[in-house]
Amino acid sequence: MPFIHTALPHDTPAPQREAIVMGIHHALIEAIGMPEDELFNLVSDYQPGQFFCSRSFNGITRSDRVVAIEITLRRGRSDAMKRALYAAIADKLQAAGVAPPDVFIFMHENDYSDWSVGNGRFAMELQQQRG
Repeated sequence: MPFIHTALPHDTPAPQREAIVMGIHHALIEAIGMPEDELFNLVSDYQPGQFFCSRSFNGITRSDRVVAIEITLRRGRSDAMKRALYAAIADKLQAAGVAPPDVFIFMHENDYSDWSVGNGRFAMELQQQRG
């Protein structure tokens, strides 16, 4: 179960916010096989002067409308899967009106023992019940 934190410019319109969230969600489904019902994306705003980033790092020209996407998920995806995921997110966000150079993604990986997804229960117990 990935947990996503998406930081958007404060004036991003509500329909575009939803398109961004759903674009990320569908990219996760397509690229890494995430189940469709695993939608957990916390969206936050940033005001001018609250998010500083290089406009030219690594030869990429960014605007002042960077969308920062933080993905936390269980360990085990290959580099190829991650590459496909990043490309799918950039593609789907472009369809949502976000320029690909403005898509900034970083990932944290952990294990089932690092999650509780409801009722204060250890996620490992829930996984073991499934399998």
